[in-house]
Amino acid sequence: MKIKSVDAKAIFDSRKEKTIEVTINTNVGKFSASSPTGKSTGKHEQKSYKKNLENDIKTLKKFKDYFSEESLDKFDDLRRVEDILDRHVGANTFIALESAILKAMASEKFNSSHSSSKNVERKNKKEDIWRLINPNARKFPRLVGNCIGGGKHSDLTDGKKPDFQEFLLIPSTKSVREAFEINKKTQKILEQDLKETDKKFKSKKNDENAWETALNEKEVLEILKKSKLPLGLDVAASTFYKRKKFHYENPLLKRTDKEQIGYLKNLIKNFNLTYIEDPFGEEDFENFAVILKEFPKKFIVGDDLTVTNSKRLEKAIKQKSINAIIVKPNQCGSLIEVKRVCELAKKNNIKIVFSHRSGETGETILADLAFGFQADFFKCGISGKEREVKIKRLIEIEKNFK
Repeated sequence: MKIKSVDAKAIFDSRKEKTIEVTINTNVGKFSASSPTGKSTGKHEQKSYKKNLENDIKTLKKFKDYFSEESLDKFDDLRRVEDILDRHVGANTFIALESAILKAMASEKFNSSHSSSKNVERKNKKEDIWRLINPNARKFPRLVGNCIGGGKHSDLTDGKKPDFQEFLLIPSTKSVREAFEINKKTQKILEQDLKETDKKFKSKKNDENAWETALNEKEVLEILKKSKLPLGLDVAASTFYKRKKFHYENPLLKRTDKEQIGYLKNLIKNFNLTYIEDPFGEEDFENFAVILKEFPKKFIVGDDLTVTNSKRLEKAIKQKSINAIIVKPNQCGSLIEVKRVCELAKKNNIKIVFSHRSGETGETILADLAFGFQADFFKCGISGKEREVKIKRLIEIEKNFK
């Protein structure tokens, strides 16, 4: 596959904020892809844009002639694209461009392999993208659905909201479709439960299409345990950790590291939590390790701690800080680095959680990446069109194996 020209423009994400969409014109057609934007971001993430979105768009157009000499046929050829643009554009721009390139590669691969057959009807135009990563992929990830929200993703309800960012449902069924239906049904039931418990509840959803409430984390978990589903938390502790203390707002109190450890232990035990993401600050490898040692069979997940970065993952492995890692491609701005992180995680028995961002687009390639890299979990919300299209894409892939 050869790129003839590159174009880019600003589009709006699910938060009505600008992000980038890249379109490439190739010898096999035109292909577009967009990048999401994060709101709760780790300080070690790569910058979304070199200077700003508009400047990245101009830079990308200037480099269009550099790509015309390159023949791109397999996933690892993305390295050559990264070498050309190294340090010239930001992470969002890289991911949108590389995603468009993968779509073009998949199209060429399919068309060439079926060029001699006029009767072949392609059921799914996207089905080959994951095959570029791993044509032998068979395992499907478990869905992780954000049903009730707090933290940076939510507005206040009557002056209050949970301090923790996400309250997660993680059905144990092996069917993606069935898990999706369970999560949607449960989120609907939770609306009624919240109305009965939170008198200020307004049936309003936040950035990630999770319910907003004035309840605190313990009150939310009391409601969720009725679902009988495996439960998880994204504490996003970095967002309220400052001056060596965890500053809770609901209720108003400060916890030391030791008190935070004790509080989390009680929550994990009392609510039989399966999954705990970012329970401490983004530099605190040591306290992550304390929780993992105490609960080795739970999923202790790094996100802001590791930011899809192989060097930080190496440190987390060395210090035995986590047994699961969030993978967000635009945290690192390199699908080659995403591959490196996934390979390192698998080698060290670290579970892989491919995740959306709070500012999402209609792009679906995240599902292909998750399946291609054989992720253990797919964290992509429950409702909202920008999130549902990704889950439905995973269901489409699942159909091909039945």
